[in-house]
Amino acid sequence: MHRANTESPSILIIGTGFGGLGMAIQLKKAGYQNLILLEKANRVGGTWRDNTYPGAACDVQSHFYSYSFEPKHDWSRKFGLQHEILGYMEHCVEKYGLGEHIRFNSEVSDASFDQRLNRWNVTLTNGEVLTSHILITATGQLNQPAWPKIEGLNRFRGRIFHSARWDHDYDITGKKVAVIGTGASAIQFVPEIAKQVRTLNLFQRNAAWVLPKPDRPFRPWEQWLFSKLPVWDRLYRYLIYWKNESRALAFTRFKGLLETFARQARKEAQKRITDPEKLRKIIPDYQIGCKRILISNDWYPAINQSNVNLVTEAIREIATDGVITADGKHHPADAIILATGFRASEFLSPITITGRNGRNLNEAWKDGAVAFKGITVSGFPNMFMLYGPNTNLAHNSILYMLESQFRYVLDCLKALDKYPGAAMDVREDRQERFSQVVQAGLKGSVWDTGCTSWYLDENGKNTVNWPGFTFTYRFSTRHVDTADYRFLNPAN
Repeated sequence: MHRANTESPSILIIGTGFGGLGMAIQLKKAGYQNLILLEKANRVGGTWRDNTYPGAACDVQSHFYSYSFEPKHDWSRKFGLQHEILGYMEHCVEKYGLGEHIRFNSEVSDASFDQRLNRWNVTLTNGEVLTSHILITATGQLNQPAWPKIEGLNRFRGRIFHSARWDHDYDITGKKVAVIGTGASAIQFVPEIAKQVRTLNLFQRNAAWVLPKPDRPFRPWEQWLFSKLPVWDRLYRYLIYWKNESRALAFTRFKGLLETFARQARKEAQKRITDPEKLRKIIPDYQIGCKRILISNDWYPAINQSNVNLVTEAIREIATDGVITADGKHHPADAIILATGFRASEFLSPITITGRNGRNLNEAWKDGAVAFKGITVSGFPNMFMLYGPNTNLAHNSILYMLESQFRYVLDCLKALDKYPGAAMDVREDRQERFSQVVQAGLKGSVWDTGCTSWYLDENGKNTVNWPGFTFTYRFSTRHVDTADYRFLNPAN
């Protein structure tokens, strides 16, 4: 079906990661042509464009970390590498003709809803204002690097950068390097740079549970099968889904099942690390799964290298030429790499969003981010979030969740077709009821066992994770129930 521009609503999408691109593809397939994607950078890709550190790769299997409607048959490995995933996304842009809809170097500073006209006014950082009927945010949760609050960061005279903004012009060969953080990024790049640096001081606040990564290159005959027998490609994807999905029970209801994985991690560490002191420090003391479980085959061997020092003493300050820990010890460094993650719970930051009656989104979320089905927020009509609050996963592919959201947003637009010029605003009581169900589901989960993680906001509320199966989320978003919404006519 093709919709003429005069009939279809104008749609602005913020972001060109997997969420923004996939939504645009589905909109075009449904006949919506009057759409623009706003991208702050000069290239698509989101987190896969930004994170170019050595060893960057995905921890979800390649065939399930891609759109169901656009299979890729020639993945080089079971778990895709950064450049390959980015290439796949750029392929999707070209195949579906998204280039004509994308405006690069167009960073959004704020968006405000005009209830007189039922339109969104979106202001770019250059001062330009764009107007649209529909606003879709696809900024993701891992787009704002978190810089640690450590005294003296600005006084360091060497090179300092965040892992999500890797400085490829700096040659670390033979250098004394300090890495702050041992999360998902460090797990991947530390083994790579440990081979090159003179010394590597790895500052660890909390150890991570690390399991072996079942990764290997695909053989040519396997790629041939994927390409020539679509049914095999679909079956392989289906098997991955159910294997991953089965782990949801361990995270949400039967935490004891995770102890099997803890034993596996301990066994792997004991096999790979010969230094008793390093081994003692590298094994976590919290419930496995409370923080993100990581997968790697070269993390423990890297820690075992003689030029890698594992430092668990708290950092007191940064000196001009290194790091000083709480015990007063000075750790010299030519470069400091911050592997301190992202501000994941600060959804839509740093964009200022203003809804009906001048209501600011930050104010609406003062007690924690919340959205109905993770997509719509009461008081902010015709705004749809992709990868919004409580839609993150610890056991499966976020792309499955995104595709559920694509369907729901499209169904909302179909509902709006019946009310020309109207804006749909989720009822506050329905949003509150949904939030209560989500938070009740998180009670007793592995994320509720007392550790601190990026799943929790500054108030200790889990605003990030979905507390159940992905198929239950898909079922709940298969259609929009218009009774959940108020349809508002323009105020004038």
